Amino acid sequence: MNDRKSSVLWIAGIGFTFFIALLGFLLAKLPGFNHIGQLASAIIIAVAYRQFFGYPEVLRKGITFSSKKLLRLAIILYGLKLNIDIVFKDGLGLLARDAIVIAFAITVTVLIAKWLKADRMISLLLGVGTGVCGAAAIAAVAPIVKAKDEDTAIGVGIIALMGTVFAIGYTILRPIVPLLPTEYGIWSGISLHELAHVAIAAAPAGEDALAIALLAKLGRVFLLVPLCFIFIYFMKRKSKGAEEEQSKIEFPWFLVGFIALSLLGSYVLGHSIPVTEGFMDGVSTLTTWLLTAAMVGLGLNVSLKDLRERAMKPLIAMTITSVMLSVLAYFII
Repeated sequence: MNDRKSSVLWIAGIGFTFFIALLGFLLAKLPGFNHIGQLASAIIIAVAYRQFFGYPEVLRKGITFSSKKLLRLAIILYGLKLNIDIVFKDGLGLLARDAIVIAFAITVTVLIAKWLKADRMISLLLGVGTGVCGAAAIAAVAPIVKAKDEDTAIGVGIIALMGTVFAIGYTILRPIVPLLPTEYGIWSGISLHELAHVAIAAAPAGEDALAIALLAKLGRVFLLVPLCFIFIYFMKRKSKGAEEEQSKIEFPWFLVGFIALSLLGSYVLGHSIPVTEGFMDGVSTLTTWLLTAAMVGLGLNVSLKDLRERAMKPLIAMTITSVMLSVLAYFII
């Protein structure tokens, strides 16, 4: 009987995260919130719920499952968004610039955060999100660097919000900056935070600008894998001499799934195995919902008091870095 009750509560916990994700989806339809999207809207609701009603302890196992297991599944499915074949054929010239952008974003964010005496972990996650691919990058790196759930949620929320602000800023600047449409697309693709932000900024410049922007962005997503292994290497070096149970770094098997799905989507689906555009759109939608439900689970761990005390300085560091990154990207196009 207890096992049955436990199973019901586990399912209810998962269902609760999807319910908040649904509320986030609906909230994102409203003016203003439609610019920050479903993910950030759901995190806002989750954080607000925690402040008013507390953490729903009875549903903890299901919520934890969403924030851990569903998060990894979402990252694996995210691999289908990365067409490795296109990156290798047409995007190799952009990869060098993408690598510069990633190294710059992480290094500068961490250095500014150190200068401001900001929270190190949140700042590191924001640097990764700014340099690579927003929420997905933060979610992939967080378990490797042993970030707390609330730090991950704070990082994702800030990235979603500030990335939207910068994407809108780019669309305002587009008629002013002296760039050809393709150059503007590259600028957007190598400097903006999320795939969605790149699409928002580049689409008004035309199809060619959007295509090259997404290609530049895919190069940054591709570099997420080697970046994760670099973090694994440094975490292992850092943990040498510590107790075994504290120093053990779990291998991120979800990255293997990410790579496998990337290869499958690049060379099999649509080639050896025919698939419709509707199917791929469906998988993309599922990925978004899984990631949103996972972020709800993380958001429920966020204390508003901690958010005020710990997030402001990392936000300032990330904003300064994003501005500097935009300037750097402009000059290396």
